[in-house]
Amino acid sequence: MKATQQLHDLGQSLWLDNITRGLLTSGTLTRYISELSVTGLTSNPTIFDNAIQNGDFYDVAIRKKALAGKSGEALFFELALEDLTQAADLFRPIHDATGGVDGWVSLEVSPLLADDTAGTIKAVAQLYSRAQRPNLFIKIPGTRAGIPAIEESIFSGVPVNVTLLFSREHYIAAAEAYMRGIERRIASGLDPLVGSVASIFVSRWDVAVKDKVSDALRNRLGIAIALRTYKAYCDLLASARWQKLAASGARPQRLLWASTGTKDPAAPDTLYLEALAAPDTINTIPENTLLAFADHGKAKSILPTDGGDAEALLAEFVRAGVDHASYAIELQREGALSFAKSWRDLIACIASKSAVLTRKTSP
Repeated sequence: MKATQQLHDLGQSLWLDNITRGLLTSGTLTRYISELSVTGLTSNPTIFDNAIQNGDFYDVAIRKKALAGKSGEALFFELALEDLTQAADLFRPIHDATGGVDGWVSLEVSPLLADDTAGTIKAVAQLYSRAQRPNLFIKIPGTRAGIPAIEESIFSGVPVNVTLLFSREHYIAAAEAYMRGIERRIASGLDPLVGSVASIFVSRWDVAVKDKVSDALRNRLGIAIALRTYKAYCDLLASARWQKLAASGARPQRLLWASTGTKDPAAPDTLYLEALAAPDTINTIPENTLLAFADHGKAKSILPTDGGDAEALLAEFVRAGVDHASYAIELQREGALSFAKSWRDLIACIASKSAVLTRKTSP
C-alpha cells in the first residue's frame, strides 16, 4: 500500500499545493486523485505566477481575453476561476461523498487587500459568487485586518481557507473568528454548515532560524510549532463552546499543514509529511514532495493530542535565543509581503504576455 493511501486511511487529507492548466489538461491531476489519494488542492499567487510565466498553457486564453479588453486583476481572476472551477468539478464526487468535509479547492483573494477588512469582505463575496461551486474556499490571511473579514465571510456563508498562520495564537484567533461567524449564523436562524480550514505554515520556521541554532535543533522548530498548535486544535474541539456548536450542526474548521515541502537539502524530502500525520487534518503538499512521499515515504507515528514534547523543545529554542512569539509576527508579515510581491509580479507578467500576444495577432 502506498504511503499516501496509508495517510488517507488514517484520516488525513492530502491536498496538492499546486494548480496549472497543464495539470488539468494532461490528466495528471486526475491520476493523482485516483493513484495517490489526493482529495483537494490549494493555489496562491506564486503558483499562478510560475505557471503563467514558465509555460504557454495560458497564452491562448490570455490573448483572447486581452483582445476582448480584459487586463490586470480582472484578466487573472478569469484565468484562475477557469482552472479552479474545473478542478472543483474533479473533486466534487469526493466533496459529495464526504458530506462536504473533503474535496475542496482554494483561491486566494488579492494579497494587496491584506490590510483592508472591508475590501477583503467585498472581494471574497464576489469571487465565491462568480465561481458557483460549493467546494471552493476563498483564502483570507489571518492578519489583524483579515480576522474580522473571516468572521464576516463565514457569517455570510462563504467557505474560507485561513492562510498565513504561523503559531498557536494565530490559529486560535482564526478559530475564534470562525466560531463567531457560525454563532451569528445560528442566532440568525441560518444553516451552520459553512466550510473552513486553518492553514499553519511549517517549513518557513526552519528556514528562518537555520543559521541561528545548532545542528541538533535544525528542522525541528516548525514541527514543534505544529505540535503545539495541534494540541490547541484538539483542546478546542473538546471544549464546551465547540460542543454546543457541533450539537447545532456545525462542522469543525479543520487544521491544515501548509508549506510542507522540505527546504533544507540535507534533510529528508518527506520530513514534514512523516512528522505531521494526524487524523482529521489536512496536509497540502508541493508536487515534488507528493511524488517523493508516494515513492519512498513512510507513514510513521501519529501526532499526540497532548502536544508531546513541543513545550520542552520550544524551551530549548528559547534558550538558544529564538523568540518564537516575535518570529511568528515577523513570519506573517514577511509572508504577506511575499504574496503581495508575487501578486504584482503575476499582474506584470500577464500585462507583458498580453502585449506580446496581442501584437502577434495585429495586422
